[in-house]
Amino acid sequence: MVEERIRRGRLSGALLAAACALAVASCQSGGAKTEATAAPAESTTETQPRMASYTCAGGALVTVENFGSSVRVVGPEGESLDLPASPATQRNRYGEASDAIVLEGREALFMRRGHEPLTCVR
Repeated sequence: MVEERIRRGRLSGALLAAACALAVASCQSGGAKTEATAAPAESTTETQPRMASYTCAGGALVTVENFGSSVRVVGPEGESLDLPASPATQRNRYGEASDAIVLEGREALFMRRGHEPLTCVR
């Protein structure tokens, strides 16, 4: 039981760190463009399924349709959001404005303005 709590704590910490990175990345200014571009980062996580349903705390349900460079998320209140990869080379972090989802293995962290973040599993 203790090992499960430790594992969940580490994974929740990793998801929180990814969410913070997403928030910081969305604050980038549209400064001068350079000719050099970074190579896309290799993903070390498993490939996400095209369609997946996630059960969240309190029994809420989030459905994700994954197009690779974007996702369509149907939230627990039935709201539908189309979110682009953020940054564009990512395949596990999606978001714009104040809405985001981070997909890591079988877990998802769903964040919406004015709502508590939801940690979900498929």
